[in-house]
Amino acid sequence: MSAEKILESGEFSLPPAPNPVGSYVPFVRTGNLIFVSGALPLNEDGLTHKGKVGRDYSVEEAAVAAKQCALNLVAVLRSAVGNLDRIGRVVSLTGYINSVEDFEEAAAVMNGASDTIVKIFGDTGRHSRAAVSVNGLPKGAAVEVAGVFELG
Repeated sequence: MSAEKILESGEFSLPPAPNPVGSYVPFVRTGNLIFVSGALPLNEDGLTHKGKVGRDYSVEEAAVAAKQCALNLVAVLRSAVGNLDRIGRVVSLTGYINSVEDFEEAAAVMNGASDTIVKIFGDTGRHSRAAVSVNGLPKGAAVEVAGVFELG
């Protein structure tokens, strides 16, 4: 099933594409690649997960934040290309996890984003990935996810 049909099915609800929270653009297209800036776990009420994973949030709760980040990424991507079925490949995701010292479960947190992307895009959504624990993120967010996509 196509990405647009998956979204039409109601399994996922895309928020409006969030506005940048700093001096940058939400995406850059060069050739057939679209680089989407880091997305925070925002919804219409604001930041959904603020704090440290391993102290304020469990791995499972942080994975929900990563899912919200992925939905925001896809919302920006759709605003960039108009129709998600134009995406030929999800190239890469990079996740930053605002965590306590010695946190070793960044990959499990990022599964929330990766699983969401694969459910929306199917095999086209299988991607390379990095998951990095960090000491802080913008606005104190628990998770941030950036992505690279290729037009088909």
